[in-house]
Amino acid sequence: MEYTAGVTKAEFKPKTEYKVKAETRKFIKPSYIITALGIGFCAAFTIYGMQKGLFTSQEAMEQFLKPFGIWGPLIFILIQIVQVVIPIIPGGVSCLGGVLLFGPLWGFVYNYLGICIGSACAFQISRRLGMKAVEKAADGQKYGKYLKWMENGTFDKWFALAIFFPAAPDDLLCFLAGVTSMSFRKFLLIILLGKPLSIAAYSLGLQLLFTQVLQLIR
Repeated sequence: MEYTAGVTKAEFKPKTEYKVKAETRKFIKPSYIITALGIGFCAAFTIYGMQKGLFTSQEAMEQFLKPFGIWGPLIFILIQIVQVVIPIIPGGVSCLGGVLLFGPLWGFVYNYLGICIGSACAFQISRRLGMKAVEKAADGQKYGKYLKWMENGTFDKWFALAIFFPAAPDDLLCFLAGVTSMSFRKFLLIILLGKPLSIAAYSLGLQLLFTQVLQLIR
């Protein structure tokens, strides 16, 4: 078994259908509000971009970004870091945004930097806070099968494979990695080598889909 970060076996209760027990609340969770606002902002920017031709003209996009200077990429990287730890907007949407704003090459670079730094932050947070951080990150998601990886001592192997593919819940897995015996060096190596494929798949795949949809509605 792999238990670290002050997590004892008694505190660690893996179940096949383990699900975080959230308290009953009358109001919508703040995380839902933040996510809704983030998605709303993306939708508004998409409409604005279509009206201004930002997604079909490289010159128009360059003129839009010019006033921001170096702050444009830095702000975007910061947004990517934050969205790994606190899901403001879906990761796929932010990856698409990077490519649309900065082009395929630099969009990929900024996505990669932000997501890798954010993943490292998630690991360090759960390493210090333990399962409380994982429960907050899960926010109601079931993750029993990932806890089984810990029980069976196979978490490192499956984690590495999951990071290579875009379908896995990477952010949650990074938090989970922090409560295992995996070293930070090993974690960072997996992230640095595994993220390019999933980021490229998200970025370029969603860009192609977005372009097709844009052509249909023009």
